[in-house]
Amino acid sequence: MMNSVIMPVHKIHPTAIVHPNAVIGKNVEIGAYAVIEDDVIIGDGCKIYPHAMIHEHTYVGKNCTFFPGCSIGAVPQDLKFAGEHSSTIIGDGCIFRECTTVNRATGEGNKTIIGNNLLMMAYTHVAHNCVVGNNVIMSNVATLAGHVTVEDRAVIGGLAAVHQFCKIGRNAMIGGQAHVNQDVPPFMIVSGQPAYVFGLNSVGIARAGIPQEERSELKKAFRILYRSGLTLQEAIATMEQDLNSCEPVEHLMRFLRTAERGILRTPKK
Repeated sequence: MMNSVIMPVHKIHPTAIVHPNAVIGKNVEIGAYAVIEDDVIIGDGCKIYPHAMIHEHTYVGKNCTFFPGCSIGAVPQDLKFAGEHSSTIIGDGCIFRECTTVNRATGEGNKTIIGNNLLMMAYTHVAHNCVVGNNVIMSNVATLAGHVTVEDRAVIGGLAAVHQFCKIGRNAMIGGQAHVNQDVPPFMIVSGQPAYVFGLNSVGIARAGIPQEERSELKKAFRILYRSGLTLQEAIATMEQDLNSCEPVEHLMRFLRTAERGILRTPKK
């Protein structure tokens, strides 16, 4: 009779430093010289490469990958931070490439939150109190300042910088080296220093599976918002009157109604 084979629950390199209070899920790999601090949860199937660091009060979902040199959940780069208990929450399937940084929140009990299937390419940064949705892509050296909200499926180009408290709408695309200092409405393409809206993200919304008839309504919404010469409130009222109701248009109008920093406009002629 053959002896049963007991497979390891996880694989941790002997030089890695893992705090005894850290909770490590099944089938987790932790490479050489990686550091996992106190009060950390690492979900099943994660892979942590050598020299990566997961700081205290960081809670990670399943099947995430942390490449060498990344620092996840460090204390915020905020002079208001006074050592209060805050945290970093990360969903499933996220990829953090080399030297990426994510800071935990400022304020007692507050959270920096990242959804599922995020791709942060090398040297990208998510600051304190940010909320990042699902399927977001941040290209190399893109930076989010504190309290930024990024909705699902947004793409942020390389070297782009987003000002604190800005909101980036769903399926928006931000060009490389853009300087974003106001809210970016959903489904738009922006670029420039300072950034301007240059059109509807037609390729992105098609790839997202939005039906043709709803894409047509979004094109009408773009023309009302950016080509009619109307104020924001007048444009919203016109869209409510003239457009067929559908989920993407309703989402766009909800975003516009709550744009506290104002929205990016088209370039001045």
